[in-house]
Amino acid sequence: MKEKEKAGARQPRYDRQQKLAGKLKNNFDEDYAFLENVLAPSGDMVKNVFYAGDGKTRAVAIYVDGLTDSQTLQDFVIRPLQANVLDGQKDRLSFVEKHVLETVDWKAVETYEDILTDILSGNSVLLVEGCEKAISLSTKNFPTRGVGETEQEMVIRGPKDSFTENFRTNTALIRRRIRDPRLKMEHTKVGERSKTDIAICYMEDLVEPELLAGIRRKVAEISLDGVFDGGMVEQLMEDNPWTPFPQFQHTERPDKAASGLLEGRIVLVVDNSPGVLLLPVTYGMFFQSGDDYYTRSLAASFARLLRFAAAAFAIGFPGLYVAIAGFHTEMLPTAFLLSIAQARTGIVIPVVLEVLLMEFQFELLREAGIRIPGQLGGTIGIVGGLIVGQAAVDAGLVSTIVVIVVSFTAIASFIVPNESFGPVFRLLKFLFILAAALWGIYGYLLMLAALLFHLSQLESFGVPYMLPSVCGGHLDYNAEKDEYVRYPLRFMKKRPLFTRAGRRVRKK
Repeated sequence: MKEKEKAGARQPRYDRQQKLAGKLKNNFDEDYAFLENVLAPSGDMVKNVFYAGDGKTRAVAIYVDGLTDSQTLQDFVIRPLQANVLDGQKDRLSFVEKHVLETVDWKAVETYEDILTDILSGNSVLLVEGCEKAISLSTKNFPTRGVGETEQEMVIRGPKDSFTENFRTNTALIRRRIRDPRLKMEHTKVGERSKTDIAICYMEDLVEPELLAGIRRKVAEISLDGVFDGGMVEQLMEDNPWTPFPQFQHTERPDKAASGLLEGRIVLVVDNSPGVLLLPVTYGMFFQSGDDYYTRSLAASFARLLRFAAAAFAIGFPGLYVAIAGFHTEMLPTAFLLSIAQARTGIVIPVVLEVLLMEFQFELLREAGIRIPGQLGGTIGIVGGLIVGQAAVDAGLVSTIVVIVVSFTAIASFIVPNESFGPVFRLLKFLFILAAALWGIYGYLLMLAALLFHLSQLESFGVPYMLPSVCGGHLDYNAEKDEYVRYPLRFMKKRPLFTRAGRRVRKK
C-alpha cells in the first residue's frame, strides 16, 4: 500500500512540462484547472472568477497580489466585462478587445508558458470562456523606490537623478534624454527561473552591427537559474573572467548612459539593478566624471590628470616604499634617509610587515564601515583609523612614515570616480608590495611590466583596453581630445573608434 502511494505521489496531476509548451485548449474548465494547479499553493496568487453581463459566460482574472494594481484591473477590465453581454457573440475575443476593455496596454497570449510568465512578471491575465486565447493586461505596480540622487558618482554640477531598481523607470530616464526614434531598446528575458527583464539599448545608426550581433548572441547564451543584478550579467558576458580590470562600465547616472549611446556604445538595462552596463570600454573611461563635461575644460583637465596620478599612487606607492626602504636605501637623499631611520627607531618588525599590517587594518576598517548601517559606519572608520594608527605608532609596531604612506594611498584610491576600479587597486596594491618584498626595486619593475603587458593585450568586446595608448595610431584613433585632458566642447567633433564607420564625425 505504501509503495502504491509513493508511486502515485511521483506522478504529477498533469504533465506540466509538456503542457507548458502547448497552447490553450479553448476549454475553460481544463485551462483554468491547469493554471490553478501550477500556481498552487501560493498565497499571493489571486484568482478572481466572475460572470460576464449575460450571467452565463465565465471569466477569471489571475494576478500576483503586491505586483499588480488591482484597482485598475477592477475599474477598467472586470467591471466593463460584467456590464456587457458576451453570449451570442461569434468572435468573443475580438469583441472583448475592441468593445469591452477600457485599457490600451494589452496583448493576446495563447501558450501556458507565456501566460505564467506574464502573471509572474506583474501583469494580469484574463481568461474568458469561449475565447481561444487569453488576454494579458499591463497592470504592473511594483513596490519600488523613487528616483533619487546617485550615491556612488557624486557631482557638483550636472543632473543629480540616478537609476533605480525599476526596469521601466530606467529605460524612461534614458529615453527622456535622447528623443530620437533611432534609439532602439530590444527587450528579452534572462534566467531560467527568474525571467529577469533585460534591454539592449543602442543608437541604430551609430552602433557597429558586428558588435550588436555579438552582444545579442552573448545575452541569448546566458544560462543561469536566476539573474538578480547587472553584476551577474557582467560576469557571464565578459571575455576574460580572470582579469581584475572591469570590461563593462557600470554607472548609476542616466546622463552618462545617454552619452555612451551617442558614442555608438551599447547599454544593458537589467531589471532589479540600480545601474546600467556600458560596453565596450577603455581604461580611460573609468577616469571620466559626469561633471567633466559640465565645467570648463581647464578645470576638468586638471581634475582628470589628478585622477590618473592618484590611480598610479594607489597601486604602486606602498610597494615602492617597501622596495626603497627595505632594499635600496641608497636611492634616497641623505636627509630623507636619516628621517626614515629616526622614524623607525625602536621598530622591531621588517618594513614589509609594517606596511602589510597597516594595509590590512585599513581594509578591515573599510569593510566594517560599509557593513555598519547609516552614518555610524563612516564615523567608526575615521575614528578607528586614527585610534588604531596612533596606538600602533605608540606601541612601536609601525613608524609614522608607514602611517603617512598608507593614509595617502587610501585617499588616492577614492579619487577615481568609478567603484568598479576599487577591487583593482586593492588587489594590485598587495601584489606590488609582495613583489617588492621579494626582489626589491627589480621585483617592483617586473610587476609593473607585467601589468602593462596584461593591459596592452586586454580587450573589451574587440576594442583594445588601452586605447589610444596602444594601437591608437594603427587604428587611426584620435580621441586624445577627451582622454588625459578634455578639450573645449567645440573642438570635440569626432566620436570614438567603436562608432560605426562613416558616422564618427558629429553634426555641427
